[in-house]
Amino acid sequence: MRKSHPVRRVMLATAATVSGVVLLLSLKPSTDPASASAAGAAPQQPAAGQEAPQGGAAAAGTGTVTGDVAQTQYGPVQVRLTVANGKVTKAEAVQAPKGGTSDQKTALSVPKLNQEAVAAGTANIDSVSGATYTSTGYKKSLQSALDKVKASSAQSGGGSSSSAGGGAAQASRTVTGKAAQTPYGQVQVRVTLANGKITKAEAVQAPKGGTSDQKTALSVPKLNQEAVAAGTANIDSVSGATYTSTGYKQSLQSALDQAGG
Repeated sequence: MRKSHPVRRVMLATAATVSGVVLLLSLKPSTDPASASAAGAAPQQPAAGQEAPQGGAAAAGTGTVTGDVAQTQYGPVQVRLTVANGKVTKAEAVQAPKGGTSDQKTALSVPKLNQEAVAAGTANIDSVSGATYTSTGYKKSLQSALDKVKASSAQSGGGSSSSAGGGAAQASRTVTGKAAQTPYGQVQVRVTLANGKITKAEAVQAPKGGTSDQKTALSVPKLNQEAVAAGTANIDSVSGATYTSTGYKQSLQSALDQAGG
């Protein structure tokens, strides 16, 4: 038998080595962990994790709430509130009338309205003299923001009282009726109820200006007392303030309808 030539053996060995390398390369995993991470799989988890704390803060009555835009004759007004544990700690107008004399009126009125909103904690604040339209729009947007705060607090409060077993706190809620139009201005009533019974009534809007100031000061406290005492909108009108009384009862009935009582 003839012996194989040494050169041929070297060539065969080289060919076998190349084939082995090719085979190993063909067995490389098709999924690269590094490329999967670069494709965005890892960043999605932090994004989801960031939403949970925000939702929890809002539900607990803490955070920032922006009211609806209120349109006025001179431009939109929009109010943003900062709330801590259900209490307004800061108010600011993110939109207000601009241009011409509106700049001066906005600069004059908005800081005062911001201070009153924080101090009162409600939209029942005084208009700034000389900036009636801005003040009216501010209060409307402020009321919208407060309604959102109360809605989120009511939802979170209902869940926590249910687990804690609190009876009175669980049944307490605040409802604002629809604004009733009168020849002298709007009347809007807000009621606080506990276990289905009115514990507090207040007019967040009432006619102002001229003789309306006196009639409102005379009638609204009496109407508030009667609403709490009667527990219904079937209350007597205050003599000398018929329009205000009628509007009050209409808004009160609207609030009770929303409360289911």
